[in-house]
Amino acid sequence: MLKTHGRYDWTPWARRPRESWPGGRKLAVYLGVNLEHFAFGEGLGAELAPGGPPPDVLNYAWRDYGNRVGAFRLLEVLEELALPCTVLLNSAMYAYAPDLVAAHRARGDEIAGHGRTNSERQSVLDEPAERALIAEATALIARHEGRPPRGWLSPWIAESHATPDLLAEAGYAYTLNWCMDDQPVWMRTRAGRLLAIPYPQEANDIPAIVARKDGARQFADMILEDFRERLRQTRDGLPQVMGIALHPYIIGQPYRLRALRRALAEIAAQREAVWITTAGGVFDHCMTWPEGAIP
Repeated sequence: MLKTHGRYDWTPWARRPRESWPGGRKLAVYLGVNLEHFAFGEGLGAELAPGGPPPDVLNYAWRDYGNRVGAFRLLEVLEELALPCTVLLNSAMYAYAPDLVAAHRARGDEIAGHGRTNSERQSVLDEPAERALIAEATALIARHEGRPPRGWLSPWIAESHATPDLLAEAGYAYTLNWCMDDQPVWMRTRAGRLLAIPYPQEANDIPAIVARKDGARQFADMILEDFRERLRQTRDGLPQVMGIALHPYIIGQPYRLRALRRALAEIAAQREAVWITTAGGVFDHCMTWPEGAIP
């Protein structure tokens, strides 16, 4: 037998219950906006170009552009189109760019945990150190937002074998780390159930633009084709979740933002047909479904 994680079971797509999102809609769409801060001259970080010896000013400054400029431009687009989002927040942002976090708070956007900084990954830590990382990030969010976050996305989506257990033990209700489905899926942990909500690794500007080198229009077209096809597929009555993952240092560049605006405007215009929500909104509505409706 192959080694397995034992976290969830395989369930056939075609035989799942035909539940609905609010208003009888079958497609839920949410935006995951990653607000990330990076150490200077050390640790991990996405690269625009092959990095040189530390401190690698080119790539550090490119990433920092997102927090100084790109994120505020993205906020303008969200306001223009009246789109909510789930903010995937490095807790280091409270000290580095508090006004940016406050701008999302003022909109009522959901704040989800995204570690301390994307300069580190939790998968290389032993269990006590990983537990401490989760606790530190959670406590900072709770202090600033008045309540702890309900959802978590690991920096670099890096998990240890114990991560789902540690998240459930820390009080988390859902994780965005697992991209194995188009519906929420219950995961087993030693502290009870944890809901895995789909988070995209295709409609995501890091793998698309940084890894595959897709252009701005290509990325916008990818989002639209994904959206249109999902909307067509929901005629079968099965509810789906479509996430769109955005990083301001990438998508906040003006020419990319212009292309993104076109894609998001088409989605926003379909409000009667689709449910535009947050990851937390997906969780809340799933809790209204009957037992057994979630795989």
